[in-house]
Amino acid sequence: MDNYMNEAQHKAEVLVEALPYIQQFNRKIIVVKYGGSAMNSEELKRSVIKDVTLLKLVGFKPIIVHGGGKEISRWVAKTGKEAQFVNGLRVTDDETMEIAEMVLGRVSKQLVTMVGELGVKAVSVSGKDGGLIRVKKKYADGQDIGYVGEITSVEPKILYDLLENDYLPIVAPIGLDDNFATYNINADDAACAVAKAVHADKLVFLTDVEGLYRDFNDKSTFISKISSSEAEELILGGMIGGGMLPKLANCTDAVREGVGRVHILDGRVPHAMLLEIFTDRGFGTMFYH
Repeated sequence: MDNYMNEAQHKAEVLVEALPYIQQFNRKIIVVKYGGSAMNSEELKRSVIKDVTLLKLVGFKPIIVHGGGKEISRWVAKTGKEAQFVNGLRVTDDETMEIAEMVLGRVSKQLVTMVGELGVKAVSVSGKDGGLIRVKKKYADGQDIGYVGEITSVEPKILYDLLENDYLPIVAPIGLDDNFATYNINADDAACAVAKAVHADKLVFLTDVEGLYRDFNDKSTFISKISSSEAEELILGGMIGGGMLPKLANCTDAVREGVGRVHILDGRVPHAMLLEIFTDRGFGTMFYH
């Protein structure tokens, strides 16, 4: 009986600790970029979707922007092609673009189903729907890498309409150029652009790292909070490794353009998002203006 009471008491304390955060972000928009290892494990996938659904049920207005790079590579390999990358960007010819659109659409529908099973209404949208994401052709150091898009604008009306009607939007990172050609978009870039367009209070990147380190090889240099100007100093000082650089640039850009807070979290850890948002200590790295 004592163990039961202690456990019940602990649960009550957790709820009380979460209350001010629930009040603070009630009816506020949170954009969650979902990808990486958390997307490859069925167990972690369900954990993330449960967390996002919980955010909606306690009053947030979540939007999911998802990737699907590893799944795209798997399907490209099935056709006998080898995935090619230039500076981390997938070379995307006609056939690869067709595969990418198919895979990303399939991922969207899987996530819609998972959310629906938890009693919340979700709708999958591609950046092509309602003119949501417009792009121009992106080059990698001057190289033509095919149908890879650089975002030029986001029209958030379709997202506002879905949120207003109590739906959870799930966005696939595909866009159209001015000639209505279809382009694949980096999911981090898409999440950042969507968050800025809807004036999100929070943008959360679920990644394969714990957060930001001044020196990744020295775990004592972990950064739990950092301003956009401090982050830019790290970038200019050459202290951040290549893989984290574009994500860091996205984070600083987002908070400078009106997103309230940006978080980098380890998506491999169950409930990392809830620990970051609803506890006093936090969990990953938070960026602020």
